[in-house]
Amino acid sequence: MENKNLALTQGMTNDKIGQITVRKVKRLKKIRGSMVWFFAVMFMFNMAANFVHPVTPTIIVDLELGDAMFGLALAAMMLCNFLFSPFWGKMAGLLSSRKVMLISGFGYAAGQVLFGLARTEIEFLLARMFAGIFVGGCYVSFLTYTANCSPEEKRGKNLAINATISSVSASFGYFVGGLIGEVNVYASVWLQAAALALTALILFFLCRDDKQTDARSMQGKAWLRACNPFSVILQCRHFLTRALVFLFLAYGLGNLGYIAFEQCFNYFLKKQFQLTSGYNGIIKAILGLISLAANGTLCMWILRQKRVSAYLAGVMAVCTAAMIGVIFFEQPLPFILVNVLFFAFYFVSVPLMQNRAAVLGNGPQSNLVMGAFNAVKSFGSIFGSALAGVIYTWHPKLPFVFGFIAFALAALMAFMMSREEAKAA
Repeated sequence: MENKNLALTQGMTNDKIGQITVRKVKRLKKIRGSMVWFFAVMFMFNMAANFVHPVTPTIIVDLELGDAMFGLALAAMMLCNFLFSPFWGKMAGLLSSRKVMLISGFGYAAGQVLFGLARTEIEFLLARMFAGIFVGGCYVSFLTYTANCSPEEKRGKNLAINATISSVSASFGYFVGGLIGEVNVYASVWLQAAALALTALILFFLCRDDKQTDARSMQGKAWLRACNPFSVILQCRHFLTRALVFLFLAYGLGNLGYIAFEQCFNYFLKKQFQLTSGYNGIIKAILGLISLAANGTLCMWILRQKRVSAYLAGVMAVCTAAMIGVIFFEQPLPFILVNVLFFAFYFVSVPLMQNRAAVLGNGPQSNLVMGAFNAVKSFGSIFGSALAGVIYTWHPKLPFVFGFIAFALAALMAFMMSREEAKAA
């Protein structure tokens, strides 16, 4: 009798353990498929990716690398980002976005270790180029995962959240990196490398598998074509419409102007106003809060309207107007205030751009569209950062003049895209 009761008790216990295990598995699956958790970890990754930016001007000045290096180093990074973004877009479809996140996150972390060890201009540029190969993979996989794993009715909204997180987390990353840099500039570098690797690992276990093609079915020349960034770039011509062309031009020109502007802004605060990395970080954190408010109100309101592209053109026009004040103001306070206006509206424009890319590029080629979209951003960054570094040596305000011209053209391209969408409606 006792043995029977014991067996019954053990059976009940095993059933209970089984129920608990099932509940845990279900909870784990729910977490793994949750976009909320994905966005939370993505926020931490993006913060870490910006830890080094506020201390980079100090490192360049301390190593006596020359004023142009602040732009040339980013240009070297973005050159590789541009070349490999379509490749990573292809790989996201073959391997899955989460595997690309893991590979790229660890590669990016390794690149930052090399950056921290660099002491000469050549080492500096090579470290930036190595990191740039993997930076594209990180951000393309974030975009493709968001697009692939969002329900159709939430895809545009989630891509807007993706862009908002990228913008706002960057500002808080500046804040953290700037404060740590007050203690030791290289502490920001080592913390960044560790955080990038850790968050990439978390994302790999947290995200679902969104693989679209079986990589084992590809052999020989097919793999070589998939691994050739120029081949993947050429494939983009098959899905381009007039509206997408104008969108890519607006995004590329806007990023061209923004990178020239933003890189000069950081260096300008250090070189012209003698502000330390801590001040740089605090200013960017304030800009992040303002941008968060702008994205949570103005951006979301625009996304609910029928003519999103028309409002986008207006937002780009405000950025262009703000550039005029940046060019002419000389005192720190008015200079920073007009920059607040520029950054707030620019950060609203990014989610709107991604929304239009998701809408206009929706279909079987969406991975390639997102890869090309990120490549266009990188293409603008290459010339924006390189040109900013060179013309800054001629006059500190010239990168702002260049940014004004680029944004004026971007606003025009956004207006043309709006007209194309209106014709197709």
